[in-house]
Amino acid sequence: MTRREFVIAGGTALAAFSVRAEESDGVPAILDHILLGCRDLDEGVAFVETKTGVHAAFGGVHPGRGTQNALLSLGERCYLEIIAPDPKQQGAKVTPMVREELVAELKALVEPRLVGWAAHPGELAGFAKRLHEAGIGFSGPSPGSRKRPDGRVLQWQTLNLNDDDSGLLPFFIEWSADSPHPASDAPKGCRMEEFELIAQDTDQLEKKLAVLSLDVRLRKGPKTQIRVRIAGPKGELEMTS
Repeated sequence: MTRREFVIAGGTALAAFSVRAEESDGVPAILDHILLGCRDLDEGVAFVETKTGVHAAFGGVHPGRGTQNALLSLGERCYLEIIAPDPKQQGAKVTPMVREELVAELKALVEPRLVGWAAHPGELAGFAKRLHEAGIGFSGPSPGSRKRPDGRVLQWQTLNLNDDDSGLLPFFIEWSADSPHPASDAPKGCRMEEFELIAQDTDQLEKKLAVLSLDVRLRKGPKTQIRVRIAGPKGELEMTS
């Protein structure tokens, strides 16, 4: 089938937040991070290092969310989050700020795969107001935090869509002004070469992306999924959801 790519431009209800994709590689400038899920954090870190040659650094745990992560930078304000269950939180009650099924989903993974992505639309309170005016259902903004191994606490807010189109659409994040962006000091050496969404019904998804002002490459395909390609000093890593 002929490749169909749509670059979603602004000019909609949320146009004030539209960010154009970088034409050189198709990676959207609004992309904050991608999440690679795995059942065991060490396995996930080894998987990425084997393919790219870069060892992700332990980032910390998410209290009340049942997960922990490791990070590596993919650019100035873009990073890969390897996320896995936190054994020390096993049996703990998960807060309502996250999908309750996420930990179970991670534990069931046979091999690492993408489980989502985050976009930074700017100031979330204003973004939430525009979503409300556009009739788009969401929850948040909700606060989040994580204590790094060096003792520093990172803080952020997230906004989640009620309908994320089977995981193709992102959640939205705003980092606190006093929190450094994780990409700034995560291990470097990797870069994102490609980021795209694949769907059977591209017409409907194209409309949703336009309303959300998400300037993302969209391609028609037999299976709904996110696809990314990362290049490192050792080689390339292609991942899908």
